[in-house]
Amino acid sequence: MGRILIAGEPGTAILPELAPIDGEVVIEKPGKGAFYATGLAEALQRKGIRQLVFAGVTTEVCVQTTMREANDRGYECLLAEEATESYFPEFKAAAIAMIRARGAIVGWTAHVDDILESIAHA
Repeated sequence: MGRILIAGEPGTAILPELAPIDGEVVIEKPGKGAFYATGLAEALQRKGIRQLVFAGVTTEVCVQTTMREANDRGYECLLAEEATESYFPEFKAAAIAMIRARGAIVGWTAHVDDILESIAHA
């Protein structure tokens, strides 16, 4: 079984058009979640960040795993629905339903346009 979606494996390079700018934090994760065995928690603590917006692939694996890790650490979590994807639409739908379940047990979800509008009016 291959190590898909793991830093350093085929298909995981940062696309040039999405390359980080100078000073931007880059987290290379060894597994599905971004908190496990990385400096993410420390980087967020240094900046006093308590609210996170999630995007990426795949919704039901890496994104949901990281949201669960963040939620367990007390972060407020929001999934940008159109900014995440899956190989299977039904898996994405199920992951979104799980995230929202029981009054946002893992976090909230919203459409990208609504998130951007909220930021613009903050």
